[in-house]
Order: sequence, then C-alpha cells, then structure tokens
Amino acid sequence: MADTPILPAHIEDTVRSIAELHVQHYRETSLYQRIIDGVTAQVGRPAFVGVVTAVIVLWTGCNLVLPLLHVAPFDPAPFSWLQGTITTAALYIAVLILTTQRRENLLAEHRAQLTLELAMVNEQKTAKLIQMLEQLRRDNPMIQNHLDPEAIAMSQPADPQAMLDAIKETHQEMLADEAQTPAA
Repeated sequence: MADTPILPAHIEDTVRSIAELHVQHYRETSLYQRIIDGVTAQVGRPAFVGVVTAVIVLWTGCNLVLPLLHVAPFDPAPFSWLQGTITTAALYIAVLILTTQRRENLLAEHRAQLTLELAMVNEQKTAKLIQMLEQLRRDNPMIQNHLDPEAIAMSQPADPQAMLDAIKETHQEMLADEAQTPAA
C-alpha cells in the first residue's frame, strides 16, 4: 500500500468536511431507502440488461417449444403475461430510480449550498484583501499615492441581493428583447 501524502491542514479540513457531509447524508438514510438504493444500483448494472434479455428469451422460447412437445404453453403468443410482467417491472424500476434520484438531489442541494456559501465567503475575503492592499499602498511613503477607482470598487464586498436583483432584471430585459425580435 502506497503512503498517503501529507496534506496541509486546511486541505485536510476541507476533505474531512466533504466526507462528513456524505457520512451525514448516509446516516440520515432509512433502511428502506438503503434497500431501494441497493436495488437501483443492481438494476443500473450492465449485467441487468443481460439478465432481462435472458429471461425474455427463455420465456418466449419455452412458450414456443412447449406446444411442439404437446404441452400447453403457460403464456402463448402474443405473450400477454410477459408484456404485463415487463410493464410492471418498468413501473417499479421507474419508481426506484425516481426515489433514489430524489434522495441524491438532496445531497446535491447541500453541496450547492456549501459551494455558494464558500464562494460568498471567498468574495468577502478577497474584498478585504484588496482593502488591506489599498490601505498599505496609501500608508507606504515609497509608493506614489493615486486614486484607483477599480480597486476601490473591488474592495467593496458584493451584495448578494443586489446581484440577484440585477440578474433577474437582465433576464427580464433579454426576454423582452427576444419577444420584440421578429422570427427569422
């Protein structure tokens, strides 16, 4: 086994936090949901296609061969029992997939929320760094003092609500412009 590389403390903390998010998500999963996840995982394997194909071939083959042996087929052509079985299985598989996807979406929402919060904190830290650099520049007698409007603007933390409002307004304007543009 290869030696695990030593990571800086802040990276280890990040890795541990992400792992904890996944562990907590798993801990909050009920036994019923774990069973559904397991079944969905089995259905999602390539071997499942082979099993389904084999069952269909065996089913139809038996029902076609049995009359040749003078035995009544259990599901004669057009194989209505097979059709019903496949339809029922398809319904269950769809429900299994939707149930599993719903739970996985919760984890994705938690990750997205964490990413958004980290981005906002990083933006605030960056603005603070720019403020500190600008203050250092003004305080250092060796650096010529000049006004930098861009640095001043960047030193102000973004207002998330103002950004959201601007995005909504721009979206509305784009939709209005698109509605006014004649179709080609």
